[in-house]
Amino acid sequence: MSSFKNCCNPVVSKTPIHFTLPKKDNRSLPVAIIGGGPVGLAAAAHLVKAGEPFILLEAGPSIAHHVLQWGHVRLFSPWRYNIDKTAKELLERSGWSAPEDEELPTGKELAENYLIPLAHVPEIAPSIWTDAKVVAISRKGQDKMKTANRESLPFILYIENAQGQPRRIEAKAVIDASGTWGQPNPLNASGVWTRQEKALHNRIHYGIADVKGPNRQQYAGKHIAVAGGGHSAINTILELAEFDDVKISWILRKNNVQQAYGGEEKDALEARGELGSRIHELVDSGRINVYTPFHVQHAEKIGEAISLEGEMKGQPFILSGIDYIIVNAGSRPDFSLLSEIRISIDPATESVEALAPLIDPNLHSCGTVRPHGEKELRQPEKDFYIVGMKSYGRAPTFLMATGYEQVRSIVAHLTGDFASAANVELELPETGVCSTNLNSASAACC
Repeated sequence: MSSFKNCCNPVVSKTPIHFTLPKKDNRSLPVAIIGGGPVGLAAAAHLVKAGEPFILLEAGPSIAHHVLQWGHVRLFSPWRYNIDKTAKELLERSGWSAPEDEELPTGKELAENYLIPLAHVPEIAPSIWTDAKVVAISRKGQDKMKTANRESLPFILYIENAQGQPRRIEAKAVIDASGTWGQPNPLNASGVWTRQEKALHNRIHYGIADVKGPNRQQYAGKHIAVAGGGHSAINTILELAEFDDVKISWILRKNNVQQAYGGEEKDALEARGELGSRIHELVDSGRINVYTPFHVQHAEKIGEAISLEGEMKGQPFILSGIDYIIVNAGSRPDFSLLSEIRISIDPATESVEALAPLIDPNLHSCGTVRPHGEKELRQPEKDFYIVGMKSYGRAPTFLMATGYEQVRSIVAHLTGDFASAANVELELPETGVCSTNLNSASAACC
């Protein structure tokens, strides 16, 4: 007997093999949402407002499972950018009080004060299933090669629970908001997962480590290398620097460390700018050792320490004596579940293809992306959409407000409100530094 769980109460079925809603045609089928994070839940709220049936599938044991994994991290965007307007309306009808607009939530606060309450509103809760990992999607009875009558057929989502028990769900449309968390990029500068790096899994942490949490003794008194030039790496280094006895080595691939500072006081998001200013001061103080541009090509354990080999400034270089490594080198999308769906993905960024010229850090460094919605996110597979962080692929510049506008536009299109879908307006805060000169100190400021 297998169990798939509703977001609030476990639901047990003796025959959990196939689930559809009563139907005469595809129009009565639900829209399937993959992912129970901020953007997936926003999509649910907009479908509620439109009166459309939906089912939201979350692979983890609870809503906001991934957000809670970085619950100790404080966002640099205040609440006013992190709450979807339609979701807010639903919550307030249930007696919810919004946090202060300008407060900066942690991931834990985002989940507990917004996402979990949203998942429990009566209009959404019955349609959420947790412990439901989508492993494949197809058109009913057709593989990717078949074209005839394809658009008239429903989607089939193949899902599994934690025990591997299967289930199939039919849907008239699919919104993939599964994100990129859990698919980190490797330490290897070439982006390739090597056997040697995998062998060091107990000495390398990928993602935003809680260095002051329960495992703080893992870092105290040690030589810690932090790899990455974005805000996650900066947050990690600032917390490690609070340990007097920790030796910190910062590994970047940027031409110079100044590129990591971003807009500083010019940033429209004060907290984001402050991160750049604080790390700037820390580097200038000599508290941390900076290695840039250092392209790591090989990692191995020598004795009880880790040694990294590669090139720095074009010359062979070895950094040794490392006790532990924290890799904040970004993440990448998982397309394995989409092998039978026709999708258009940019070959460099792995973003939705139409978004690539807007967000590719090889082309520009602006902290904003021009407004975009259903039209740009449209895939060759009709009524299938990739949204949220996954729509940006490997590009690191996504903000939640972008995802909220994406799903608003998509739901409007799916429900026939084409004018609203096309009328996309989105204002995002500037980084304060924008440049198309990728050799300048401002490049890749995001």
